[in-house]
Amino acid sequence: MSSSRGAAGGSGTLAVVPPRVRFAPSPTGFLHVGGLRTALYNWVVARQGDGSFVLRIEDTDEARNREDWVTGIDESLRWFGLDWDERHRQSERTELYASAADELTAAGLTYWCDCTRDEVDARAKARGGPPGYDGHCRDLGKAAGPSAALRFRTPDSGTTSFVDVVRGEPAFPNDAIEDFVLVRSNGKVLFVLANVVDDLDMRITHLIRAEEHLPTTPKYLLLWDALGGGPPPVFAHVPVIVNEKRQKLSKRRDRVALESFRDEGYLPEVMLNFLALIGWSPPDGRERFALEEMVAEFRLEDVGRSPGFFDVAKLRAFNGDTIRAMTTEAFVERAQPWLSGPLAPWPPETYDPEVFAAVAPLVQERVAVLSEVPAMVGFLLVPELTVDDGDWEKAVKPAGVVALLDQVTERWADTAWVHDPPTAEPLKDTLFAIGDEVGLNRKRAQAPVRVAVTGRAVGPPLFESLVVLGRERTLERLRAARARL
Repeated sequence: MSSSRGAAGGSGTLAVVPPRVRFAPSPTGFLHVGGLRTALYNWVVARQGDGSFVLRIEDTDEARNREDWVTGIDESLRWFGLDWDERHRQSERTELYASAADELTAAGLTYWCDCTRDEVDARAKARGGPPGYDGHCRDLGKAAGPSAALRFRTPDSGTTSFVDVVRGEPAFPNDAIEDFVLVRSNGKVLFVLANVVDDLDMRITHLIRAEEHLPTTPKYLLLWDALGGGPPPVFAHVPVIVNEKRQKLSKRRDRVALESFRDEGYLPEVMLNFLALIGWSPPDGRERFALEEMVAEFRLEDVGRSPGFFDVAKLRAFNGDTIRAMTTEAFVERAQPWLSGPLAPWPPETYDPEVFAAVAPLVQERVAVLSEVPAMVGFLLVPELTVDDGDWEKAVKPAGVVALLDQVTERWADTAWVHDPPTAEPLKDTLFAIGDEVGLNRKRAQAPVRVAVTGRAVGPPLFESLVVLGRERTLERLRAARARL
């Protein structure tokens, strides 16, 4: 048997209108960045053609599924604005899979096999051939039993080929495709049969998924034909995403969980923009675009084949640039979960919106992710300051620091502390003058004062922050620092 299937012509994206696409994650862990990119590409294709984006939870693996991971998938997609038109769970559709297995058996396309994995491996070793099942039980007429699995009879000759919008025209010799299992000995249907049945029933027109699924596609097509599926979906196997060592991203090894990026303060629009570029770019080559622009310009045909690097440093830079481009009002609003919401490091009553509003423009220029905001402004909000010991020891090393703190505390008590409009120049001029007197340059003069008042060596502009903090609290912290010395 020789066959060629898939999209006709060069336009995979527009081959079928309106498109019906599906995103089918398994709730066996957190939704990760590769899954989100797959969901994004599917969602965009659906929205381009006024089609449907189907969310299908593949939750038939009872031993590994968890309901909180199902919730996490739903919440992540909502956070990114990837709304779905239909939602299904495979665990609620098992009767359809059993019926399809019965249909294939009635057509003589399956048989029962009770070979163990050890037996399969031993025969492969003995014949000196490639690993895999050798069709041992194909013609033995074995009956169903507690140790038997149902296998599909693959063709002995010909090839199974198809058109893939990204990969070209992959072809697989049928004699290299083993008689694969459809139903395990425990009665559980394998994902390849469930996927074909679901895609047929849900009238899926485009199959956009990760490159790792490419080897299972000939099995998918053999089942599709066997179940009378007719013209198959448009295939597009998108490239894998790799880390800095050019290894495929791994949940066990790499930081890939979307929840962790969300809680760290990466913006959803930035993450979507960034992931879209791992495999595709707009025709004009620009790197910044809104989701609406991607819907207008994305084409499956433009997705490349090469693996894409998940560059966290670049993602961080993207995020910081986007934060700085916001209005101050938008920045204040987006930072609220880390200041007064569930991600805040203090009780809600600690947050003072007026105080934060006064320093928000200064903080906005210095953070790359929103989780950095509390550390920048905590010294203005918390009643008791916590000083970083390492920053303190480094700041007070130079000779002259004791005299500097004494003089600053004395002179700032009489220095103008202007709040309206906020003016930091008198404080700055006084400190730098004292630094000159005790032999400390500007950097070394600021360091002990900054750590004494803010608790950290890094933060928003020092003198502007002191104006917001106020004279009394500033002097109180300088005296505490001097006592510590």
